[in-house]
Amino acid sequence: MSEKTVLIVDSDPASLYFLSQLIAGKGYKVLQAGQGSDGMMLAWRNLPHLVLFDPALDDMPAEEFVKKLHLDPRTERTPILAISSDLTPQKKDSLLGAGVTECHFKDRDLVNKLPGVLTHFLGGTPAPGEPKGGYLIVFMSAKGGTGTSSLCANYAMSVAEQKPDKTVVVVDLVLPLGSLASILGSESRLDLVSIAEMPPEKITKEFLRNNLPDFPFWKTHLLPGASHPERSNELNIAQIPEIISALQAAYDYVVIDLGRSLSRISLPIIMQADLLAIVVSNDQSTVSLTKVICEYLREQGITDPKMYVILNRAIGLEGLTKKEIEERLDLSVRTNLPHMRGDFTLANNLHQPVRSKYPEAAISLELKETALEMITLTSKMRPGV
Repeated sequence: MSEKTVLIVDSDPASLYFLSQLIAGKGYKVLQAGQGSDGMMLAWRNLPHLVLFDPALDDMPAEEFVKKLHLDPRTERTPILAISSDLTPQKKDSLLGAGVTECHFKDRDLVNKLPGVLTHFLGGTPAPGEPKGGYLIVFMSAKGGTGTSSLCANYAMSVAEQKPDKTVVVVDLVLPLGSLASILGSESRLDLVSIAEMPPEKITKEFLRNNLPDFPFWKTHLLPGASHPERSNELNIAQIPEIISALQAAYDYVVIDLGRSLSRISLPIIMQADLLAIVVSNDQSTVSLTKVICEYLREQGITDPKMYVILNRAIGLEGLTKKEIEERLDLSVRTNLPHMRGDFTLANNLHQPVRSKYPEAAISLELKETALEMITLTSKMRPGV
């Protein structure tokens, strides 16, 4: 049976990402669009077997979107499903009158209901799709100044060092301006914003594998973030799910720096991650904010085994102890990094990994052991990748 294709059109990036991962996980090929006009172009170019959309489109009325698809001979017979969290009886009647095949509520039950709906319209069991792809490890913190970006880059290098037969890419998703490019010493003009400006069909694993800058000293590739705060305002966030999916198809390990970002952009990425590295320092305010973040993540369904707490003693031996932090977070601190004073900063300024600059330092051993533990944990959570 040939692979079936589903086009998803949703102006909410978090919802678009969630639906894309849910449907792709069932073995279907997924096309994505954040605007109705983009969705129509993808539909007419790729001829999907099913169109699934949220009627709250930013650029056109939902009824116009549906009618235009049905008026074109290329998509006149394509089933169109509306999925909305605000589906009033009047709105449902209007959509069905415009030509929508079925309307469904976007609620908690959708996760269980949607696979059956897809099977009904696409005819039987879906063809086996490609595997989910490379492991996704996300670094984040509740407060700035915890060294999250430095640790993200150095752990990515340590993972690559322990897995020389695997490919690793580190991704800067800190907005409006991240620091991974300056840490690795990148001057690449190809960044997250420029890739997000590309047509979705061109954001392929081959393109990312062949065009992202390679840093042999760090043993990783890099997708830099926005090169300037003004550039971040131009980011097409609807493309982020497509970019991450392509990165996972292109690389064995995708290590993402979110910094202290927790938003509708970053939350779907966190939900999708195989492992969530939460960096905390030993000062009172950072621990208190981290507690709030951890409680919120639990409410969203993130389990404790997925949260990997790293204690980076940014203020030295002063502050809370490891035991006190664990009691406040109700989580185990998996890694306790020693205070490096200015050594970490010097290594960053020289664009060098800590393990290369200070191979005999205690932190270099910790980085190696932690990378090995992360590799083991991700393989246990998602074996066979």
